Amino acid sequence: MTDTIVPLKRAQAERPAARRKGAEGASLDHLHGLVADDLRAVNGVILDNMQSPVVLISELAAHIVAAGGKRLRPMLTLGAARLCGYTGKRHVDLAACVEFIHTATLLHDDVVDDSALRRGAATANAVWGNKPSVLVGDFLFSRAFQISVADGSLRVLGILADTAATLAEGEVMQLTTSNDTETSEAAYLKVVTAKTAALFAAACRLGAVVAERPAAEEEALRSFGLNLGIAYQLVDDALDYGAREAVLGKSVGDDFRDGKITLPVVLAFRRGDEEERAFWRRTMEEGELEEEDFSRAMALLTRHGTIEDSIERARHYSAMACDALGLFPASDAKDALLAVVEFCTRRAH
Repeated sequence: MTDTIVPLKRAQAERPAARRKGAEGASLDHLHGLVADDLRAVNGVILDNMQSPVVLISELAAHIVAAGGKRLRPMLTLGAARLCGYTGKRHVDLAACVEFIHTATLLHDDVVDDSALRRGAATANAVWGNKPSVLVGDFLFSRAFQISVADGSLRVLGILADTAATLAEGEVMQLTTSNDTETSEAAYLKVVTAKTAALFAAACRLGAVVAERPAAEEEALRSFGLNLGIAYQLVDDALDYGAREAVLGKSVGDDFRDGKITLPVVLAFRRGDEEERAFWRRTMEEGELEEEDFSRAMALLTRHGTIEDSIERARHYSAMACDALGLFPASDAKDALLAVVEFCTRRAH
């Protein structure tokens, strides 16, 4: 991460007014429009590579791909490559790799979390069961590495392999902190960095690698992605308590019901009195939930301002992401990537 922090408001003010859009959906429009042709090519690579003679694999893979999603991570690879002036085609296949790795982790996450909804639709494990979901997730991981091997770069293969290992470590770390109300903010951030931010960092870094840019630019894009990914997850965890279900795409309060220790709870536990801590231990550690417990949890989070403080921390990392791009000259691609930072924080409003 970078040491210098540029306030998010200042970083946004430096962008052309035409790029500063208030609506949530508009914040990704600039990047999407900039890489639209490449993104169509990425979708073609994804469709081609999720085919299998085993019908269940193709059906289940098609289900989760068709469920939508913003394609944010592959768009970051495409946008970073454009920022670095890359004019070849390797970034298309590598963006597809990034999306396959992300999709595989979603399949596995939904099994671990026993989730029934994702993006407002039934999860694959809810439709086909846990075993097929895990195995198709493995298939998608394998496809990602087949594509990266075909790219022919050991550096690219090393980045993606290291990232896949980090993602798995992050998921295991999250298991060890689940239901543990003694989890520290530092431990929580370590999980977020591994399970979410690492793939954002790799997605951005690949753009500099294929363009053969200097190490400083590669590091700047890695830092941009890492800080963006942390901010994204912080907002996501805040939204689990503060969003409407239609916006969230899953049941509001799932983290609470699953005993998942995220930053709003970490802060509320630290700030609460012993009676409040006993409530968190009963609900999050022991899993003894009563009908009104989620309402009480929301009241405690509100009393201690932990949702707002979680979002404020997200703004801190967003500012560092903006600062990381300071190395690059002004360009349409830079504006588009800065708009992604705005998107991440505006989801909280």
